Amino acid sequence: MIVVSNANTSSNGIEDGVIGAAFCANLLSGEWVQTSYNTLGGVHKDGGTPLRFNYAGIGYTYDTARDAFIAPQPYASWVLDEATCRWVAPVAIPSEGGPWAWDEDTESWIAV
Repeated sequence: MIVVSNANTSSNGIEDGVIGAAFCANLLSGEWVQTSYNTLGGVHKDGGTPLRFNYAGIGYTYDTARDAFIAPQPYASWVLDEATCRWVAPVAIPSEGGPWAWDEDTESWIAV
């Protein structure tokens, strides 16, 4: 079992992975894997070092081979972009008009 926790901050406010790992091992009997609010699609929003491609959320899985958190697949036709570990539609969203919603039956974007 992998447990996602933000319980990795010392009493003086410094993030420390050792603290998070100990918290999970002692209290939850889980394996601690750090995640970052600032990472999306393998890019750190503030220019820092990205951490595990995406911030972990409910329903996400941790892929040990990719060292990445991956969201649930939104539609059967969408594929995982290996460069970002994010799901992408088989057809690019139109750049004009919209707003757009994905229609899985026709595998196309429809204006809403």
